[in-house]
Amino acid sequence: MIVAANFKTNHTRESTANYLEALNLFLDAYSTFCDVRVYPTASSFLKADLYSHIKLGAQNFYPIINGACTGEIGAQQLSEFGVKNVLIGHSERRAALKETQEFIAKKYAFAKENGWDIIYCIGEPKDVRDNGFENVMEYLWGEFDGIDINYEKLSIAYEPIWAIGTGISAEVKDIAKVLDTLKSRLNNIPLLYGGSVNIENLSSIISLKSCNGALIGNASLDVANFCKLIQIAQNVQKQ
Repeated sequence: MIVAANFKTNHTRESTANYLEALNLFLDAYSTFCDVRVYPTASSFLKADLYSHIKLGAQNFYPIINGACTGEIGAQQLSEFGVKNVLIGHSERRAALKETQEFIAKKYAFAKENGWDIIYCIGEPKDVRDNGFENVMEYLWGEFDGIDINYEKLSIAYEPIWAIGTGISAEVKDIAKVLDTLKSRLNNIPLLYGGSVNIENLSSIISLKSCNGALIGNASLDVANFCKLIQIAQNVQKQ
């Protein structure tokens, strides 16, 4: 079971350090068997080997070792902190930052070449959802263009765009239908759900047979709350 926290543009270097220290102490005492991942801001990276129970990841990177890419982060910078875990394809980067499927596939190939763990994000906008399930799946399958689904370090996060940061999560039955359909073609790839996940709805979502975890935004920003979410996931996995 993967439980991942995406900080987006939240927290400072100091608050991230405090968060990770508290989370690591909790995990040390709690002995969870969940795969816990945290994606801080790039300015808040800390040495990944400081936290024995947490996988630290990058929300973004440029597919280059180093070079003339002003404002970007390459593999050389990630390797300095021991970061080998990345998000790719998040809807906020697709929409606001205009990352094309071609560029996303390039980033994916680079991450695969470097042997990084990848959470690959897919999700449909509201107008596609309103046009019915077949349109949703056609849209989602299109987001796999150029993506090698046989990569062994791949997880997929289904995040309906209209549910991200809105406080409105998709209906559990609708999440189940999408995840079941994805699983039928993607075999044993871990499938996560993201989109206004919180303490109230996490258990029902990750109890779905095709769900292998959650990518959590706002509800992960407070470390005590995130610890509660991990406990919920742990309890579901034990059942």
